[in-house]
Amino acid sequence: MNQPVSAWRRHFLATSALSGIAAAARPLQAAPAAPAARASKVLVAYFSRSGNTRVIAGQIARAQQGDLFEIVPAQPYPDDYLTTVDQARRERDRGYRPPLKGKVANLDAYATIYLGLPIWGGTSPPVIRAFLAAHDLKGKTVIPFITHGGYGIGDSLKAIAAHMPGARLHDTGLVMQADQERQTLERVTAWLGKLD
Repeated sequence: MNQPVSAWRRHFLATSALSGIAAAARPLQAAPAAPAARASKVLVAYFSRSGNTRVIAGQIARAQQGDLFEIVPAQPYPDDYLTTVDQARRERDRGYRPPLKGKVANLDAYATIYLGLPIWGGTSPPVIRAFLAAHDLKGKTVIPFITHGGYGIGDSLKAIAAHMPGARLHDTGLVMQADQERQTLERVTAWLGKLD
């Protein structure tokens, strides 16, 4: 079934396709004696537990010639999926913002930030709220790309907007279902149930 293509997706696809054509169309110039450092105007910041959001972040960074920044909590989340779900629920309910392993250096160099996150418990993970609180995004455009396990995005956009005062939250982000981990657990559980 074909779904209408959003304005953001059309822009993303057109920009990706045209960037190669524009690069080929530029006149060749003599190389400067010393290469000038080019500050990127695009940052792709993301948090990914299972790898789904990481794959999308890499694709966006390549297409937009942006810099990648992985949002990493100082204390990693547990490897066990269900333990992580339980911890994230407790953190969400307490309004907890976990400490981060690092911050974006030279945030002033970026005008646009693609923000990648999975949905945890119907909202953005606590580590995303910690990232937003730790960085002043005033005057910047934030474009979300969101993965979820089948339950939609919940109140994640509202939660993100509340933690980035003075920034513009782009109204058309990428949202896609990427629920392999949950489906795998459900299938294995069902299979084990048949063995009993």
